[in-house]
Amino acid sequence: MPPVAKSADQDATRTESKPKITLYCAYVLLSSGLYKLEHFESKLVPVGIPKVRVLQVQLSRLLEKSRAQRILWLLEEVKVDYELKTYKRKNMLAPDELKQIHPLGKSPVISIESEGLSKPMVLAESGFIVEYISDHFGPGLIPKRYAEGNEGKIGGETEEWLRHRYYMHYAEGSIMILLIVALVISSQDHLIRSFRSSSSLLTCADIKNAPVPFFIKPITNGIAGRITSSFLTPNFKTHLDFLESQIATSPNGGSYLCGGDLTGADILMSFPLGAARGRAGLTQEKYPKLWAYLERLETRDAYKRAVQKIIEIEGSYDPSL
Repeated sequence: MPPVAKSADQDATRTESKPKITLYCAYVLLSSGLYKLEHFESKLVPVGIPKVRVLQVQLSRLLEKSRAQRILWLLEEVKVDYELKTYKRKNMLAPDELKQIHPLGKSPVISIESEGLSKPMVLAESGFIVEYISDHFGPGLIPKRYAEGNEGKIGGETEEWLRHRYYMHYAEGSIMILLIVALVISSQDHLIRSFRSSSSLLTCADIKNAPVPFFIKPITNGIAGRITSSFLTPNFKTHLDFLESQIATSPNGGSYLCGGDLTGADILMSFPLGAARGRAGLTQEKYPKLWAYLERLETRDAYKRAVQKIIEIEGSYDPSL
């Protein structure tokens, strides 16, 4: 399906003013060292596209695993400049500075300054951010909603649009939840030490690795192991089998989840699928179509530019959790 055409009204909206977009990210510092980047300036900004500057203040190595990378990719995909600010989490909680942007200390969060706004408009939640930015700066990332002759009718939506709307919610509401559970039951020593020293929350990883008497150890190991074997493993298989079939049945033989063109839903799905390679059993042998789909996402120029910015700061990029 060709990219969604832009109406004259949309073009007029895009050229009236040049709003400023700022992306705020919070992170947990688990390794020593802070990094600073003076300034990034996009060189691929077409005439008429609102200009947003990029400024990196602080970044730790853990931010390379942050879901905020998807928003960075999105902004690169729609070819706008933007300003990027990061904040260090304290005791696993949002710092006061980020809470001044959004009362929940959400990350990522975007603020938009534009003519006609008395104060910056703040957007939180990755799905909402992707929807809003796509609406105003990247309408081609949204499939056509209705089939010809079915405008406004219940059930008249295209399969591409229905899939897009579904995966905008699925990415965070279904598969990401499982990956977070897998994260907290992992046995990474540095993560466990961080949780123990900075939070009173008891996680499954704490249960599995807690310094308990040797005769209690089998019980704590058993609890964590049972969660993995009876809950995570079968659920991961169900979801990955489903996604493999979705790629195989993409509308009109397309290469993406929602058809032949990249959508905002593909951008949102990139992070959980990247994490699934390390934690959920996503391998090329078991899921060749899903593996190839993820590789297609990662070879897009905008994706590479977003990753390169992280690499220039941290030295590497690893999308796994």
